[in-house]
Amino acid sequence: MAPTKGEGPAIGIDLGTTYSCVGVWQHDRVEIIANDQGNRTTPSYVAFTDSERLIGDAAKNQVAMNPINTVFDAKRLIGRRFADAPVQSDIKMWPYKVIPGPADKPMIVVQYKGEDKQFSAEEISSMVLIKMREIAEAYLGVTIKNAVVTVPAYFNDSQRQATKDAGVIAGLNVMRIINEPTAAAIAYGLDKKATSVGEKNVLIFDLGGGTFDVSLLTIEEGIFEVKATAGDTHLGGEDFDNRMVNHFVQEFKRKHKKDISGNPRSLRRLRTSCERAKMVQDAEKYKSEDEEHKKKVDAKNSLENYAYNMRNTIQDEKIASKLPADDKKKIEDAVDAAIQWLDANQLGEVDEFEDKMKELEGLCNPIIAKMYQGAGADMPGGMDEDAPAASGGAGPKIEEVD
Repeated sequence: MAPTKGEGPAIGIDLGTTYSCVGVWQHDRVEIIANDQGNRTTPSYVAFTDSERLIGDAAKNQVAMNPINTVFDAKRLIGRRFADAPVQSDIKMWPYKVIPGPADKPMIVVQYKGEDKQFSAEEISSMVLIKMREIAEAYLGVTIKNAVVTVPAYFNDSQRQATKDAGVIAGLNVMRIINEPTAAAIAYGLDKKATSVGEKNVLIFDLGGGTFDVSLLTIEEGIFEVKATAGDTHLGGEDFDNRMVNHFVQEFKRKHKKDISGNPRSLRRLRTSCERAKMVQDAEKYKSEDEEHKKKVDAKNSLENYAYNMRNTIQDEKIASKLPADDKKKIEDAVDAAIQWLDANQLGEVDEFEDKMKELEGLCNPIIAKMYQGAGADMPGGMDEDAPAASGGAGPKIEEVD
């Protein structure tokens, strides 16, 4: 179903166990939209207090003070029955209360504005979806109705339908439910990068906050098919945290002869510390590698941004009308060649990206500069706004506004 006139574009929402993110197709690429905190991922947390409901970063930030009314991991309940073994196992780890509802549906019990309220996993997920839609609307400045939502490949029909129901509750028209490994393959452009004619097999490992999936896809002429999928619904970042929490609860009991497992606030503080320790440990271990990789990513992004900005510049009617056809063709060919080179050299070295950048700048900048000199004051917008600026050896400094 195509968006009707007056509606904003369709958005893509990765509804995760621990974090969610939202993207939109703009300027020939997917823009991952930052939230009001400047983060491109938003915690899949919903908190209830005596006065308000909090979603995302605000909910997670107050979790230590309000653990029994802060709901997370709703994705582990969606489309399941209360009696399911995984649900019973998870309930032991959560500070909030879960009870059986109608048709054995798990219902989350919280205190909201001084009253006990019950919510289904679909309702909690819909609140996260509403937050993601609001993030997209704030960025795009239009009302959003249509969305594509991701689910793990192993989700059954009940879980997929429950995810769709969450979208309906959130006021979204869920145009499609897409498998996460397929979304990952599309994100990496594997449908466009088929180097050989015919069918291609791709193995995708997806280690998330709540699940670990391994999927075998076949790609032929841009069409994806999941041939096989396997995984563990309880092997992700949350489970690493659970293992650490259990270990330190036992350590605390051994050293101080006190059992904190019955204290939700203490357990939450311990969990937060475990999350931080896990991330800091990884960060220290790979610090030098990360710094080297960051340089590569920055160099690649500079080249990519310059190429796409240049393409957008020459597609602008005001500018295209001032450019001689030969010069426009030269820039188009150079930009296309640079983008193709980028696709084929995603793992290139810093100096390779910088050399390619200098090469592209060397061809494009003189043509654009000549056009502006020839056009003089008649040219609207000015070089600063409509064209990528020339720069030093490391490439242009292009500020992206989220």
